[in-house]
Amino acid sequence: MQRHSSLVPLSHEHKRLLFVCRYLKKDAAPYEGFPLETQAKFEYVVRIFQEVMVPHIQKEDHLFEKCSGLNPAVDKAIAELQTEHRAISRIYTMLSDSDNLDDDMDLLANSLEAHIRKEERSFFELLQQELPQVLDNLRLE
Repeated sequence: MQRHSSLVPLSHEHKRLLFVCRYLKKDAAPYEGFPLETQAKFEYVVRIFQEVMVPHIQKEDHLFEKCSGLNPAVDKAIAELQTEHRAISRIYTMLSDSDNLDDDMDLLANSLEAHIRKEERSFFELLQQELPQVLDNLRLE
């Protein structure tokens, strides 16, 4: 299904965040300009969370707010996604005190990747089917 234009900015950010997930995993392949040393990966994830993730979650919260209370299936999906947002946030927060940064960054990467894929493959499709009129009036730039 073609992505609704109001969801495209989120999908673009998801693509960027999926790259971050690949990079943070323990089995990450070398990628030009992205050192695989633990501290370098940690500094990168902190920067990306501040630059991309925080505004991204604010946009998703706005989306959730606009779509809440209109459809039981959408409400259930939003509740699950919000629980995952909190879990990902907790994992990210725990990185600064981590005893095993490589394992914890791998956990963050896998959790975030699964969450993004759920949003892209299930949630956005559900919104497009059930709440197209909400998406028509939504701006997430």
